Amino acid sequence: ADIISTVEFNYSGDLLATGDKGGRVVIFQREQESKSRPHSRGEYNVYSTFQSHEPEFDYLKSLEIEEKINKIRWLPQQNAAHFLLSTNDKTIKLWKISERDKRAEGYNLKDEDGRLRDPFRITALRVPILKPMDLMVEASPRRIFANAHTYHINSISVNSDHETYLSADDLRINLWHLEITDRSFNIVDIKPANMEELTEVITAAGFHPHQCNVFVYSSSKGTIRLCDMRSSALCDRHSKFFEEPEDPSSRSFFSEIISSISDVNFSHSGRYMMTRDYLSVKVWDLNMENRPVETYQVHEYLRSKLCSLYENDCIFDKFECCWNGSDSAIMTGSYNNFFRMFDRNTRRDITLEASRENSKPRAVLKPRKVCTGGKRKKDEISVDSLDFNKKILHTAWHPVENVIAVAATNNLYIFQDKIN
Repeated sequence: ADIISTVEFNYSGDLLATGDKGGRVVIFQREQESKSRPHSRGEYNVYSTFQSHEPEFDYLKSLEIEEKINKIRWLPQQNAAHFLLSTNDKTIKLWKISERDKRAEGYNLKDEDGRLRDPFRITALRVPILKPMDLMVEASPRRIFANAHTYHINSISVNSDHETYLSADDLRINLWHLEITDRSFNIVDIKPANMEELTEVITAAGFHPHQCNVFVYSSSKGTIRLCDMRSSALCDRHSKFFEEPEDPSSRSFFSEIISSISDVNFSHSGRYMMTRDYLSVKVWDLNMENRPVETYQVHEYLRSKLCSLYENDCIFDKFECCWNGSDSAIMTGSYNNFFRMFDRNTRRDITLEASRENSKPRAVLKPRKVCTGGKRKKDEISVDSLDFNKKILHTAWHPVENVIAVAATNNLYIFQDKIN
């Protein structure tokens, strides 16, 4: 139940939310630097924990709806409170996280212990006063957006107008207004009239960071469609279609499975988008549809192992990817608790490991290397000894600083740039 299923920084990076398989959301808050502990900045401590979703049962379809949190998205902060959207397979909830450090005392109609007083005994009018109390962080559900998805929700994305958001399942994408829970607009529907003709499903979707009318969605066939909501109410006809032509020489039984896109993200600038398939990360220029401008191999050494990865279902794992704050580097996960970082300017890449053994506070991470055959050097790890049960599917990068959050099964690791 405590396996982490999503990780997300808020817009300032001071809060970090994680959702898990048991339907819980845990929020970490960054410590402010103090004179007594100059290096404590960057440490994240638990700020609030609450149960976002409960397991449900759909009696009409005899289906259990699990409570696992699929995605969390923060809303830009407008006042002292924080708001986030969390979703499981069927229901999206808007949560308000607020602080209370004062309480009212001196009520007229009830005693200090909360019992109601007899109105006839009240002879004088008291003015209640606010007394300081220990800080309480409260999470309360403000809106519940339900009953709009027949299939499992895989993505939610908040629009840059801060009023609307989209939610995507396997075959449809809906557009919601944050204030309205009883209706949403269907903006993409790829469900064929006859389900036997189904050839692809939607795997991820997201809004453009600056243009509120543009969104993209990726498919299990390895294609990405960019849609413009100004063109028509139902965006079944895309404006742009991104697909890399397949190399016929490398075609195999697994080609279709490994080309399925598991995540798509716009860069902060809005000029590029990044997609993750099973073996690689690709960066696309929105102005060029026929091929990506950059391709990074995440774990090419697994190409020879696809058969066994198919047998143990790992080939269907959905890895996420993320940009750093300046779009100059990207990060994504791999197996054996490895995660990969690619510098777009120097084209250098590095493999790091998130594990208890090497993550003592302030310890520097050592680069890891995987050897594919021949003689193994001292520090290298052989492909055959990789642990495929230890996988890093979810990662997040602080919006401004070099602080990253990496979820390895039920552990959350937070790493930061070395401070001299």
